[in-house]
Amino acid sequence: MNEISLVLAIVGALNWLMVGLFQYDVISAALGGVSAPATRIVDVIIGLGGLSCLSLLGRRRMRHDPDHGRGPS
Repeated sequence: MNEISLVLAIVGALNWLMVGLFQYDVISAALGGVSAPATRIVDVIIGLGGLSCLSLLGRRRMRHDPDHGRGPS
């Protein structure tokens, strides 16, 4: 599941890179336009993958902080 979330976040980031540099939305172009239902569904899936990556960041911090942010006892 983590790998899928990362792939979705990367796809979304690359798409936004294309939008920023060339004003070309690869996902909407491939799926029939910005308002096409398929484009909206894929955009939501990519967004959920990005949100899921936030939990990966939290898990990484907890693994490297044995006190989990509690500070000195």
